[in-house]
Amino acid sequence: MFLHLIYIIAFTVLAFLAVTNLVRNLMMLGSDARRPVNSSKRRSSSDSSNPHPELLDESGRIVREPYLVMRSVTMEDARERLDELYNSSPSGNDVSDESDNL
Repeated sequence: MFLHLIYIIAFTVLAFLAVTNLVRNLMMLGSDARRPVNSSKRRSSSDSSNPHPELLDESGRIVREPYLVMRSVTMEDARERLDELYNSSPSGNDVSDESDNL
């Protein structure tokens, strides 16, 4: 019984802290939304002198090309490729054999 009381008190304290933190964050978000944005501060943060290491190539220069290039494929092409992969797999040809055994 004593252990149940400790759990109830602990979770009540944690819930109270979570709700107060939520309310505080919502109030800060509301005050930040009303504040005008200074464009000079935005530019200085985006044009930092030390870029992230993942944005640099092997020689240390900034990479200016896209990181992910996706090619559009039609549904029919995708299904044909998946069928080819399935049929070329070792177990892909055994489908009719398994159905005969059932």
